[in-house]
Amino acid sequence: MTNSTSGRTSPLHDRHVALGAKMADFGGWDMPIEYPGGGVVAEHTAVRERVGIFDVSHLGKATVAGPGAAAFVNTCLTNDLRRIQPGSAQYTLCCNETGGAVDDLIAYLRSDEDVFLIPNAANTAQVVGLLEDAAPEGVSVTNRHDEFAIIAVQGPRSDDLLQALELPTGHSYMSFVETDWHGQPLTVCRTGYTGERGYELVGPWDGALQVWDALAQAMEPMGGLPCGLGSRDTLRTEMGYALHGQDLSPQISPVQARVGWAVGWKKEAFWGRDALLAERGHPARIAHGLRVTGRGIPRPGCAVSRGGEPVGKVTSGTFSPTLKHGIALALLGPDVAVGDAVTIDVRGRAVEATVVKPPFIEVKPS
Repeated sequence: MTNSTSGRTSPLHDRHVALGAKMADFGGWDMPIEYPGGGVVAEHTAVRERVGIFDVSHLGKATVAGPGAAAFVNTCLTNDLRRIQPGSAQYTLCCNETGGAVDDLIAYLRSDEDVFLIPNAANTAQVVGLLEDAAPEGVSVTNRHDEFAIIAVQGPRSDDLLQALELPTGHSYMSFVETDWHGQPLTVCRTGYTGERGYELVGPWDGALQVWDALAQAMEPMGGLPCGLGSRDTLRTEMGYALHGQDLSPQISPVQARVGWAVGWKKEAFWGRDALLAERGHPARIAHGLRVTGRGIPRPGCAVSRGGEPVGKVTSGTFSPTLKHGIALALLGPDVAVGDAVTIDVRGRAVEATVVKPPFIEVKPS
């Protein structure tokens, strides 16, 4: 079932191939999309009901270090690092001068002089380059993409799984604990992209196999599964989480994507500040959820109309394994409201849908 690609590979590549995973390019990396034995739906269900593990080592890694490193990052990225304390992580964005999202990323605040960043795979070099160009003397920005692996453990039994490996659990959402596991350093952060309780483990590249194998063995009696990026996409879409390159981009601002909550509006400076302030409150288009009421699966780029008039386009669309029908995220005109009936053009066929406010499923307390 494995497809041949020419992208970069994670340290767990051989494990995915041995499991018969369907591989495909993702941000320039050869990554597992799904595994045999049920595929996306089975993996999605495992995460919603039990536990699943994901190789997300394709995600970027970078450090910003030196006197005033955190203060420097705070003048560049949108969110306000002053809102959190060392030992916490924060969702934030790197924007261009027009307010578009160059990338969205997670910032781990280790200290005032040490910030660890996790950008998206395809955007890592650009984000690092922008920070390098702006860094003051004494602050270093280092691309560490191939030094660390990341394994996500997601689902209601994620604590049980980590406890089976004697790893720390129970810390608050968006906080992290640094620990030693069998002689290798691991950062265990209460983060994830599925809407379920979960953790992301960041550790040395050459230690990833040991961690993966231990997790895989321990999760078997729990009904856990290795999960590919296909189920990661259906899980995040059910939650209404934006994906860079589709729901966010250099042409789609955080205001339009409804992630303005990750903007420190009172900060004196950050990249794209003037454009975002000008757009705030009256964007030309805004993100909404679409719950399909007819038969059909919306896909990115599908046109959306209301009363026969075009009102926008789908940015993310999929079949929801939880709801058993199609769902989508779409950028629509500012006069479109929750509850409106719309039509999605799916390959020339009109598919009826209702405008809703994500998430599409009930949010569980984390």
